[in-house]
Amino acid sequence: MTAKDIGAQGTTAAVRVRADGGLDEESLAYLREKVAAALDRPGLPPVSGEVRVQRAEAHHVDLPWSAVADIRVGRRLVTVHAREASSRELADRLHDRLCAGTGRAVHRDDAGRRAAAPPPWRGGPQR
Repeated sequence: MTAKDIGAQGTTAAVRVRADGGLDEESLAYLREKVAAALDRPGLPPVSGEVRVQRAEAHHVDLPWSAVADIRVGRRLVTVHAREASSRELADRLHDRLCAGTGRAVHRDDAGRRAAAPPPWRGGPQR
């Protein structure tokens, strides 16, 4: 079993994609496209990290394809896990979860989570 490194081009050049197992070139290209599409979106801070894809050796496993992505978006860490029956379904699921995870990481620091005014003991309005 050999590992293939397939880095995505563009702003995701800092994201390393490792595929262990029997991924053919077409599946690798599709996986690369999906990871790049999830991470090359406008409004995302600098992205770096690693995506690991692996196929289970046992033949009786229902979902043999698994992926783990540890992506740093700005100063936040996004970890995504996915398991599927085929490599193509895995790439699609990984894309969906990466989009959702990076979106949450980017919008987590929005002003909507902060209080409108400081508490009274810090000079805020008195009741």
